[in-house]
This record gives sequence, C-alpha cells and structure tokens, in this order.
Amino acid sequence: MAAQQVRTEVIANNLANVNTTGFKRSRAHFVDLLYQNVQGPATLGGPEAGTMPAVQVGRGVRLAGVQRLHTQGPLEQTGRSMDLAIEGEGFFQVQLPGGKTGYTRDGSFTVSQDGTLVTQEGYALSPSIRVPEDSTGITISRGGVVTAEFGSGSEPRELGRIELARFANPAGLMAMGDNVYTESPSAGSPVAGFPQEDGMGAVQQGALESSNVEIVQEMVDMITSMRAYELNSKGIKNAEEMSEIANNLVR
Repeated sequence: MAAQQVRTEVIANNLANVNTTGFKRSRAHFVDLLYQNVQGPATLGGPEAGTMPAVQVGRGVRLAGVQRLHTQGPLEQTGRSMDLAIEGEGFFQVQLPGGKTGYTRDGSFTVSQDGTLVTQEGYALSPSIRVPEDSTGITISRGGVVTAEFGSGSEPRELGRIELARFANPAGLMAMGDNVYTESPSAGSPVAGFPQEDGMGAVQQGALESSNVEIVQEMVDMITSMRAYELNSKGIKNAEEMSEIANNLVR
C-alpha cells in the first residue's frame, strides 16, 4: 500500500507539471522483497525422477528509485525571439548563485538590465552573451550563433555562440527546482559543445519545449495505482479476518 501511495504521488507531480516548460516526467520503479522459503526443492523418486521446485512466499515490494525520462517534448511555437528550444540532446548552461553551473531545457530567456541573456529566474546563460542596447533585433541560428541587427544600412554583428552540455546518463541529474538540474556522480561529467556538433541537438528560435507528460497515460497509471491500493487493503483485511477466525477456533 505504501508503494502504491508513492507511485500515486509521482504521477500527481507529473500531472501538476503538464504545462511546465522543459519538464521531464518521472516514474516509480519497484522491486520485490526477500522471499520466505517454506520448503526447499526436493527430488521425487529416484535420481532420474523429476525435481519439485521450492515453495516460496513473497514478502511484498519496496521502492527502488524514481526514474526521470528525458524523452523529447513537443515544440511549441511562440514567435518570441528570446524563446529557444533544443531539438535533440543537450542542456542550456546557466550560472547559479554561488558560482555553480546549472543545466536546463527551459529556453524562455530574457534580457537583464545589463544586457545579458538570463532565465526567467535571473540565472545568466553560460557562456555569457551580452545584447547591445541599440540593437533592433536578435537572430539565433540552429547552430547557436547569436547575431544582432542595428537597423537599416548596418551590418549584423555576431555576439557569440550558445554552448550546450550533455551527459552520459541525464536521468541521474539532480533536480533543484526552477527547471534547473545540477551535476551528480550518477549522471557523469558534462560534455560541452556547440549545437548541431558532437551529438548536440539543434536550437530552435521562437519556440519552447513543452513537458513530455502524456495526460492519458498518467491518468491510466493513476487508476491502476488506486485499484492496486484498494486490492492490497482488502488483502490485509481478509488476512486479519482469517487470523481472527483461526484464533477463535483455538479458544
């Protein structure tokens, strides 16, 4: 019953973040517990006769972990020049308070008061890209090259190039909230590179990656979890009633 309750909590969190940009759904993973050997394997008749398998009774289930599934979410066109989506592998690198590097798939950037690209929470994009005050437009190629325009008659100026980072096991990243992950030993060391190079995904300007949560699948999983919870509770109730009947017989 406790295992099914944890599963329901994981599903509820997925549904709560169905509209969160760049959110990756999670799933609870369970393993069965140790088994009680009621009777060991036995040989019937002579040596060439069949062997009777052992009689084992399971002792329940436990939570082995909560896995995050980093599948590609659908891209939603916004038309905003500062909205960026990654089509493929990779994370945007942002500077967290204290100097630590964070990783995010949320590309809803904006320009800070000093002209640098930052997330909605104020985390600066790393490496830093500064937008001039007199620029009239920003163009970002699929390869991550950021170019600023300065009105008619002026040549566009390249401001820098966005770098991405990818991990051997992105499911091992630590979620810190605010759509940001941090490095962990199970995720491996980050490999930095430019979009469309060395296995990195492409950058799509004017779009955002939506959550990869599938509402129908989550609802089906929730119904299954609730029914399993009810059946487990009935099983416990029946076992208690059977024990009570056996005690009454002894009396």
